[in-house]
Amino acid sequence: MTYGSETWSLTMGLIRRLRVTQRAIERAMLGVSLRDQIRNEVIRRRTRVTDIAQRVAKLKWQWAGLYSSENR
Repeated sequence: MTYGSETWSLTMGLIRRLRVTQRAIERAMLGVSLRDQIRNEVIRRRTRVTDIAQRVAKLKWQWAGLYSSENR
């Protein structure tokens, strides 16, 4: 989902769409429907997946050479 994200210009609209897609994928992974009314925070804890916006930002910094594994 993040292939080539290093070169994307991150707008708020794009970040929102990425997060919505990520939440849909996580719900599908757990077999949870929107009708189940389980909060996103609970789903995120169950899947232990990193937020897509944070991941894309990290990839951009790494691509630019401004983030190394020592900065974790």
